[in-house]
Formats: sequence, C-alpha cells, structure tokens
Amino acid sequence: MAPGNASLVTEFILVGLTDLPDLQLLLFCLFLLMYVVTVLGNLGLITLIGLNSHLHSPMYFFLFNLSFVDFCYSSVFTPKMLTNFISKKNMISYRGCMTQLYFFCFFGISECYVLTSMAYDRYVAICNPLLYNVVMSPKVCSLLMLGSYLMAFSGAMAHTGCMLRLTFCDANTINHYFCDILPLLQLSCTSTYVNELVVFIVVGVNIIVPTVTIFVSYGFILSSTLRISSTEGRSKAFSTCSSHIIAVSLFFGSGAFMYLKPSSAGSMDEGKISSLFYTNVVPLMNPFIYSLRNKDVKCSVRKTLSRRQF
Repeated sequence: MAPGNASLVTEFILVGLTDLPDLQLLLFCLFLLMYVVTVLGNLGLITLIGLNSHLHSPMYFFLFNLSFVDFCYSSVFTPKMLTNFISKKNMISYRGCMTQLYFFCFFGISECYVLTSMAYDRYVAICNPLLYNVVMSPKVCSLLMLGSYLMAFSGAMAHTGCMLRLTFCDANTINHYFCDILPLLQLSCTSTYVNELVVFIVVGVNIIVPTVTIFVSYGFILSSTLRISSTEGRSKAFSTCSSHIIAVSLFFGSGAFMYLKPSSAGSMDEGKISSLFYTNVVPLMNPFIYSLRNKDVKCSVRKTLSRRQF
C-alpha cells in the first residue's frame, strides 16, 4: 500500500521510447550524449554569467535563470531514462514517480514564465530604451523571477496533489519514459474528471497567458523595429529577438500539442515524440541558441579562457 494514498500500486513500469532491444543501446548513447552536452552547456553559461561582471544585466540575469531551470529540468527524468535503456526492469516506485511528476511540473512551468520575462525584457529594451534601467531594476527582475517560481510551485502542487488523490488498482504500466500527467491518468481506476479539469485549467493558463504576453511583446517590438531608420539597427534588433522566438516556438508548440488535445492510447505514442522536444531538445539547444549569435557571450568566453590560460 502506498503511504498517503489508497492505491494498491507501490511501483510503476515505464514503457520507455521503444521496446526493441536493438535500439536500446543506440538510444542510450544518443541521449547520454545529449544529456552531457545539455549539462555542460547550461552549467557553462551559468558559470560564464557569474564570472563576468559586464554580463550582470537584466537580460543575462534571466538567461542565468533559464540555464538553471533547463539544467534542473533535464536532470529530473533523463538519468532515470538512461538507466531504463540498459536495465531489464524499468521500475519506478510510487513515491519516486510522484516526486518526478512534481519537479517536472515545477521546472516546466518555471520555464514558461522565465521565457515570458525574457520577452518583456526585450520589449522594454527595444521599445523604451531610455527607461530600461529604471523599468528593469534589480528589484523588478527579482520580483519577476519570484513570481515565476511561485506560479511553478502552485501549478506543480495542483497537479501532484490531484494525482495523489487517485487510486491505482492493477494497471501499473506507464506508456511513457517518465511519470507524466496524462499517461498516469490512464492508469487510474477512479474518476479522473477533477484531474483532467485541473490539467486543462492549469496547463491552459501556463501556456496561453505566457504565449499571449510574448506575442503582444513581440508585436510592439516588431512595430518599433520597423520604425528604426538604419538597416544596421533593424538587423541588430531582429538578431536579438530571433533566438528567443526560436526557443519559445519549440517549447510552447510541443507543450501545447501534448496537453491541449484529447488524450488516448494512440495519441500517447505521438505525445512521447512531441515531449522529446520540450524535455530534451529545448534544454539542449537553449545555451547554443542564446550564445552562438551573441557577441557579448563570445567575448566573455574568450576573456575567461585567456584568464585561465594566464
């Protein structure tokens, strides 16, 4: 009996991405490489921003938080996923499953609002450059991040709390590679109406509100950019925003496809592929999206490396 729940299930079996033995080792190597690059990329960006004082600005404060969230986010399920590729029994305990679900929700929602804060930062920088230092003061930046983490905490508590009230009788095979909300709901032997309502409301709020905010911000940014007379100025503005647009499109697009559509056993297989984008691809790509086209980051890398060599 799982403590704190009327469930008869004390552990779950994770189906994973595939049950073909020939693909297991190949997928293990692929996702291990992706995870190592993700960890090195995000920790490298965190270290770089921390060590270089000229990067201590609102833009890089949000990027620092994004890298921290991506590092934690990918670490919630990837180590377990890698273990399951090379183990015969892909088991996870009831407590471990609920813990994984909570932190997945927490860091996933955090990413939504960190990306939204970054869009607002770009809006102020391009549309109100003279007031930028006043509007984006350290206090405002800290409050934006505090609000992001509070929204994440409340959303994660809502999802996990509702999941804990469900009863799991006999079925314990999760058609996924981690403890996600929709595959778990399919295993419950009690009504999941409240859970589905919570998913629709919480996920809807945490996808639609940030998405609308980001679109409105970029609407104003585009309008201001088109009024810039110099070609160089327009090019710089578009370059600054394009990285963020790519990251937002990948994360919100794949998330909306997974959660804002009716769930079924068939759609779960499609959902697993979709979820790879917001669980593995986005945390991997973000450090490169925000650094490869960023002159300040490239300059900081050169300075940091030259100091280490000296």
